[in-house]
Amino acid sequence: MSNPNIKITNTEVLANNWYTLRKITFDYQKKDNSWETQVREAYDRGNGATILLYNKANKTVILTRQFRMPTYLNGNETGMMIEACAGLLDQDNAEDCIKRETEEETGYHVNDVRKIFEVYMSPGSVTEIVHFFVGEYTKDMKVNDGGGVADEQENIEVLEFPFDQAYDMIASGEIKDAKTIMLLQYAKINSIL
Repeated sequence: MSNPNIKITNTEVLANNWYTLRKITFDYQKKDNSWETQVREAYDRGNGATILLYNKANKTVILTRQFRMPTYLNGNETGMMIEACAGLLDQDNAEDCIKRETEEETGYHVNDVRKIFEVYMSPGSVTEIVHFFVGEYTKDMKVNDGGGVADEQENIEVLEFPFDQAYDMIASGEIKDAKTIMLLQYAKINSIL
C-alpha cells in the first residue's frame, strides 16, 4: 500500500466467521489537496480462480449448478446458480488451484490450462482477485463424478451444454453469474469453439 493520498487511520474486524469483514477508516486527499475522512467496509475472502472447460470437437462446455445463499436472499427463488468451475486459492498458486478445483467439482483431470486475465469482481466491497482460465477437456479426462468436497459442504451438479445453448442462457437469464458470463463471452469473442 503506497498511495500517498490514502492514510489508513483505523481498521476494525467486524466479523471473522466464514471470511473477514473489516471496517476501515482512512483519510483521503482529494484533487484540491484537501483531506476528508472516509469509512468503508471490505470483505476479505481470499483470491480465487475460475475456468471454462470446453470441448472443441463437440462444441460443448462443462458448467456446474449449486445452491448460493446470497442469491437466494436477493431474489433467486431457488438459490441455484449455473456457474463455471471455481474455487479459492487457499495456499496454491492460481493454476494449481484451478486444476484441483476442476477435478473436485467436475471430475475432470486437466493438465493444460491457459490463464486469460484476472479481475476484481466487486471492487467496491470485496478484496478478491479472480484468475480466469480456459482449458480443453475430453471424455477420457473424466476420472471421477465430481460434485465437490463433502467436508466443504459442496453439493455440486456437473452439467454439459452445447456452447451455443450455454451462451444463449445469458440472454434468457438462466446464467446470471458474472464469472461465467465473462468466460462464455471470452470464448465467443475469441472463437475458441
